[in-house]
Amino acid sequence: MTSTLALTDWGWDDAHAAAFASRAIAGHEPGRILVEDRGSYLVATTDGDARATVSGRFRFDAELEGQPGFPVVGDWVALQPTGDPDHRLIQGLVPRRTAVIRRAPTDRSSPEQVLAANVDLLLIVTSLNADLNPRRLERYLAVAWSSGAQPVLVLNKADLASDVETAVASVTPIAGGAPVHAVSATTGIGLAELGARFGDGRTAALIGSSGVGKSTLLNALAGTEVEGTGAIREDDDRGRHTTTRRHLVRVPGRGLILDTPGMRELGLADDDGGIDAAFSDIDELAAACRFHDCRHDREPGCAVRGAIAAGSLDPARLANRRKLDREVARAEGQNDPRARAERRRQYRMMHTAASRHMKMKYGDDR
Repeated sequence: MTSTLALTDWGWDDAHAAAFASRAIAGHEPGRILVEDRGSYLVATTDGDARATVSGRFRFDAELEGQPGFPVVGDWVALQPTGDPDHRLIQGLVPRRTAVIRRAPTDRSSPEQVLAANVDLLLIVTSLNADLNPRRLERYLAVAWSSGAQPVLVLNKADLASDVETAVASVTPIAGGAPVHAVSATTGIGLAELGARFGDGRTAALIGSSGVGKSTLLNALAGTEVEGTGAIREDDDRGRHTTTRRHLVRVPGRGLILDTPGMRELGLADDDGGIDAAFSDIDELAAACRFHDCRHDREPGCAVRGAIAAGSLDPARLANRRKLDREVARAEGQNDPRARAERRRQYRMMHTAASRHMKMKYGDDR
């Protein structure tokens, strides 16, 4: 076990204590998930770090529809001591304040995945040398706003950019009010300004594509090597993927930082206001359209199309908004039992009609 730290060092506060009160009566103790590793967990407790596994009852309940599922890094859990002082049983989950959730956008059958819980700041990290993609940032921002955490755009590798000011100016209009920081984790550019957003008791999570420098940024913020890093590949100007699992670390003076592996796909599991927040400028324009149900297509008096014609709105931004809306609609349909039943009914009707057509065309002996 490691040295003992107060739970407040891991973000425990009065609100968490109030939510945990019913568990305390049952003789359980609180702990926070630091690392998830193939079905077991490293948890911070009042006695130091310990290993933990979910109880049989918890496993049964977690697999029921409508339940929050298994613990993830950042969760506060109710722990039951065992005969082994270095092992606990997880008997309950303290309600999450925030949850970063994704699903694969190209796989409609993929389940929702909670990436991190109880995050205060969500640092969306991208690279200024070869990875700056406004459409991808819009997707990340929608996920961030839906999570309940405060998004922060971090444009890393500023030392490799030819024109940092222009890059920041291109991103600011899509940030939706989220702070934008151009930094260099290797040279220290902008780290003081970014670091001022951290604080004891607050939890920040780093998310972004592989190779954008999240691990290097974590090490720079921590002032020591917390995570291994990889050099930039010469063939495509991208960094190497180094983080292989999510883990929560405590950085004195900077609070708690949660590093995550790079993501190839980030799909929206549900909206929860995230898309509206990420595209608030389009909604503000839409309020001035002649028709309240304007689809921003060919309707007369469309303020959104007018902004595109005037050059103040990128048409690709409107197209991406529509794409994300469709993605969420599909995801919500997958999660709705009535929608699933209706799809099955439609499939059966289509199959019956096709079979009838084939019989009429070829007969029963085809």
